[in-house]
Amino acid sequence: MKYDEIDTPALLIDRDTMMGNLLSMQDYANKYNVHLRPHTKTHKMPKLASLQEELGAKGITVAKVGEAEVMAQNGLNNIFIANEIVGKTKLNRIRQLAETIDISFGIDNTYQVREIEDVFDGAKKKAQVLVEIEVGEQRSGIIEESDFHTLLECVKSCNNIELLGIFSHDGHSYKAENWDECKELYLESVQRTLHFAKLAEDMGMKPKVVSIGSTPPFMLKFDIPKGITEIRPGTYIFMDASQANMIDTYNRCAATVLTTVISKPTHERVITDVGAKGITAQSRNKGLTATTGFGRIKEYNDVYINGVFDEHAIIYHEEFRNQVQIGEKVQIIPNHICPVCNLYEKAYLISNGEVVDELPIDCRGKLQ
Repeated sequence: MKYDEIDTPALLIDRDTMMGNLLSMQDYANKYNVHLRPHTKTHKMPKLASLQEELGAKGITVAKVGEAEVMAQNGLNNIFIANEIVGKTKLNRIRQLAETIDISFGIDNTYQVREIEDVFDGAKKKAQVLVEIEVGEQRSGIIEESDFHTLLECVKSCNNIELLGIFSHDGHSYKAENWDECKELYLESVQRTLHFAKLAEDMGMKPKVVSIGSTPPFMLKFDIPKGITEIRPGTYIFMDASQANMIDTYNRCAATVLTTVISKPTHERVITDVGAKGITAQSRNKGLTATTGFGRIKEYNDVYINGVFDEHAIIYHEEFRNQVQIGEKVQIIPNHICPVCNLYEKAYLISNGEVVDELPIDCRGKLQ
């Protein structure tokens, strides 16, 4: 059927645009001879994760143990959980996964190490861990060299843990005011990551994996310095309004939310049938990725969602109001696609206006 016959709200994926994004990023990784390990928290779809591997990805990244379990059930067998895992319940689930697939996960403190050592006692394989390095995002990860040294000494003393490598995420690059600043933040983050890799090597624990993340620097095709072995972009597969602002084009936005105009109560107000529960209420307010409103109407220039209720999008635009009819369907480019995918049970894959497949979002809601 035609895409505009789909009931709304609905998540649409343009196949041709998505494939262009996938191939471009794989070519970029190949150029610098690094592994591409895409972060699948963006789409949460095993079918697309498998497609990414078919195109050359060397495994996938997830954010949660539950996502790893679903991906493993669907044939993905090389998974990195780019997050600190705390709690013996989750660690026991990872131990079980490790019996059949290659799985690794993040740490940044000795509390975790002690838990892991206990849970993996007697396991067939040692726990595979990567230490997260905080590179400016002001989130999780090692900050002080002394803490890094203490953590590695703790790992070295364990019988059931193997240090696989280190990883970082330069999420603060999203706030860069221009490409030059983005490049500066990226290079500072990479050099800091490589510095800690050298510290580990000096302690006799040379990392096999030195992994970096965040989509903007890779969309801008910055050089990847020698010593980096792996990149973990996620949003690149679909892009979104914030990423489009970074590269100054919406042509690479593959994901949209189809919505129906349900009311035109004033001479300038338009209401559609999707709200915060279908497009979120997220926005970005700083730098090149700063967004306008709560999403952009794809088919019209400079028409944005001005506000959202749970089930309503509110648009104030007189010209747009006069052009659309009640019952007409339009597409919204979300500000941030990752949480939007988590709101839908399936996505419709579209090519040349036709629905060519329905993709279940099997990792939806897997937050534990």
